[in-house]
Amino acid sequence: MRLIAWLFRAFIFFTLFAFALNNQQPTSVHWFFGVEWRAPMVIVVLAAFAAGCAIGVLAMVPTWWRHRRLARRQAPVATPPAETPAATVPPSDFGPVLPPRDAL
Repeated sequence: MRLIAWLFRAFIFFTLFAFALNNQQPTSVHWFFGVEWRAPMVIVVLAAFAAGCAIGVLAMVPTWWRHRRLARRQAPVATPPAETPAATVPPSDFGPVLPPRDAL
C-alpha cells in the first residue's frame, strides 16, 4: 500500500512539474488603475490557486468558530463509572441460569 501511495505522489509531482515547464512563457495581469504584473504563467496560476485556497479558508472561519463555541456550551461528557473489580462480584457456582424445558 505504501508503494502505491508513493507512486501516486510521484505521478502528481511529475505531472505538476511538466505543467510548470510547459507554462514558462511570460504573461501579464492587468489590475485596476493601469497596474500591470508580469510573471511566468505558472506563477500566475499558482498565485491564483493559493489566493482561492486562502479565500476559501477565510470564508469557513466564522462557521468553524460558531461550531466550536456551540461545542463548548454543551454539558461536559460524564465520565463512565469505574468497572467493578472481579473480586467483589460473587462467583457463580452453578453456571448460567437456564429457563425450564417447558418454557422452550
